[in-house]
Amino acid sequence: TMQSPDMIIVSVSDSGTGIDEAKKNKLFEPFFTTKKDGLGMGLRICRAIIDAHGGRIWGENNPDAGATFSFSFKLKGGESI
Repeated sequence: TMQSPDMIIVSVSDSGTGIDEAKKNKLFEPFFTTKKDGLGMGLRICRAIIDAHGGRIWGENNPDAGATFSFSFKLKGGESI
């Protein structure tokens, strides 16, 4: 988690295989899944909630292994986390 006077960024990282570059642009599309039993709605719902609050969400591969998903929100004057 990082915070500046006007923004907070929350990141979650793993050390798995990372995000397949060929599928990276579809991560937030509804019903896109790489899992046999997945619905493909999890990241889409996350994006909808974060967008509704004026935030941003993104995912990227880590340099060595795994991926990091982050989201950010602008803070209103006087807010802190």
